Amino acid sequence: MTSDEKRLAGQGSFFGRRKGKGLRAHQTDLIDTLLPRLAVDLAAPATPEVLFAAPVEGVVLEIGFGGGEHLVREALAFPRLGFIGVEPFVNGMAKMLAEIERKAIGNVRLYTGDGAEVLAWLPEASLELVYLLYPDPWPKSRHHKRRFVSDTTVAAIARLLKPGGEFRFATDIDHYAEWTLARLMRSPSFAFAAEKARDWTTPWVGWESTRYEAKALREGRNPCYLTFRRV
Repeated sequence: MTSDEKRLAGQGSFFGRRKGKGLRAHQTDLIDTLLPRLAVDLAAPATPEVLFAAPVEGVVLEIGFGGGEHLVREALAFPRLGFIGVEPFVNGMAKMLAEIERKAIGNVRLYTGDGAEVLAWLPEASLELVYLLYPDPWPKSRHHKRRFVSDTTVAAIARLLKPGGEFRFATDIDHYAEWTLARLMRSPSFAFAAEKARDWTTPWVGWESTRYEAKALREGRNPCYLTFRRV
């Protein structure tokens, strides 16, 4: 691990509580029994051959998968890809594990800590796609430094994406969209994929709305979908 990678892993991008309401008995059992079998081990080599039992044609990372709705759909739709899902909240992880068990999903591996730690661990040009969907916007100015998108994480994502790979970001908060656009546009490693205004208000092909997005729409907030291509 280089000095830059160590700094990224140690900087911390997660703030807040890791557990909400109490888990049901079966959820607790899944945390104790299924999660250890699927957990990403940052002490092990970061190769698809180690991560996934069956061969995969590429690897996708989703940082902060919430309840796992999007991650589950993607893993089922693209069984030849391997998916790494990062979620620090225990309740979201429990929901994801229940879906993996119920739908017998075999191409997902999970990490319960900070997404920055996974970015530092993965090898160069190892990912096809990175998703960051509806991250905490930390709306107060004094908390903006807690936002996951920073010059440091942008550089880390650039290191991990293969040429032509994509970083996809969704938010319903205008100023976080502007914040993200500014940091990606000043990176020489990325090109903004949008050609016209409606491109960033139109969901990606195959996109299905999540519960969080449905809530945002009910409350009058419009989603923004930004795509950046690794050059």
